[in-house]
Amino acid sequence: MFTDYVKILVKSGDGGDGAISFRREKYVAAGGPDGGDGGKGGDVYFFVNPDSNTLVDFRYKKKFKAQDGEKGEGAHRYGKGGEDLHIGVPIGTIIKDSETGEILADLSNKGQEELVLPGGRGGKGNSHFATSTRQAPHFSQGGEKGIEKELILELKLLADVGLVGFPNVGKSTFLSRTTSATPKIADYHFTTLEPNLGVVKTPTGESFVIADIPGIIEGASQGTGLGLEFLRHIERTRLLLHVIDVSGSEGRNPVEDFNIINSELEKYSEKLAKRKQIIVANKIDSMQDENLYKELEKMAKEKKIEIFKISAVTGEGLDELLKHVSEVLKTLPKEDIVEIVDKKIYTLEDEEKFTITKEDGMFVVDGPGVQKIMRRVNLEDNESMYYFQKCLDELGVNKALRKAGVKEGDTVKVVDWELEWYD
Repeated sequence: MFTDYVKILVKSGDGGDGAISFRREKYVAAGGPDGGDGGKGGDVYFFVNPDSNTLVDFRYKKKFKAQDGEKGEGAHRYGKGGEDLHIGVPIGTIIKDSETGEILADLSNKGQEELVLPGGRGGKGNSHFATSTRQAPHFSQGGEKGIEKELILELKLLADVGLVGFPNVGKSTFLSRTTSATPKIADYHFTTLEPNLGVVKTPTGESFVIADIPGIIEGASQGTGLGLEFLRHIERTRLLLHVIDVSGSEGRNPVEDFNIINSELEKYSEKLAKRKQIIVANKIDSMQDENLYKELEKMAKEKKIEIFKISAVTGEGLDELLKHVSEVLKTLPKEDIVEIVDKKIYTLEDEEKFTITKEDGMFVVDGPGVQKIMRRVNLEDNESMYYFQKCLDELGVNKALRKAGVKEGDTVKVVDWELEWYD
């Protein structure tokens, strides 16, 4: 099975909570706070696995989680950090945010590894919150939560040359004659249901990778058939060989076929439509009407596109074509088809720090920033409550509540805790 598109759920590790602890030793009557920090949560990395060439394993396992950091302990003992999670994918895999479509990583090089989701920071122990006026803080900082995202893994073949054209025009036969690949070949439409790769070796010792892309049909750019899944594989090729049946055996018009396929390419991607093409007029061994080829040749000259006559069955014209392709590839730069302007690594700061809504006359304050503060608070301790109010003020919550119309005596729910507002 060739699998080139999957969605998975990935979460980085939570940071461990800081400890609330006080030094207790013989002959030390009032030891100070000695709570250690929590360990950092594990990061999530994606790396190129050289032994993998499909995403099929992700069809059966769709949830991945890095290890959480451990809690801090007394005597300034820090919690152990969570182990990072390393997920192997085939070379050529694109990682996207499922919600925004933003590209997070493009794993196109051997040995490449990319950090995608960092783990949560460990919380600080109560020893960090001691001051000259607060010498025995009975609160610590909770660990930062890891980041959970639904990700899209999309595999795009890495080939120098892509074979495009309608189904049953002879692309698979061409690949089998020019490489050691053994695609399924038969006289019916959509014989090829998954891309095939082959390496062409020229008589001069040079080589290049060629991909037989399943036949594109009209409407492919809108997802007809398996169109979108097929088209994405052509994006990384540097040169397109447009294979067209000129035999007339199926009553097709070569010029119309050329225009339909190029229209689909343009609808899918303007950049792809501008990629260099060479027209490969195939099945000349069984050509019934030579005028079909002449019309195609005339159009090619008008559009200044090179055209070669071949027979993939008999091998006629193949050597000349492959030699020319090899020379053309030397003039075409290897570029990163997927452009990542600023690589995205998520952090909790990407989320809105807090939100204020009103439900049944009660003001509800929630969000990552407020939840982070709540994890530091000991609701039974007055000093901790003072610290809580100070943090809300610094975050801008109190100002936002006043702007939202809160009045003396109103009930304000902060995450899961209800309090009465007073100024």
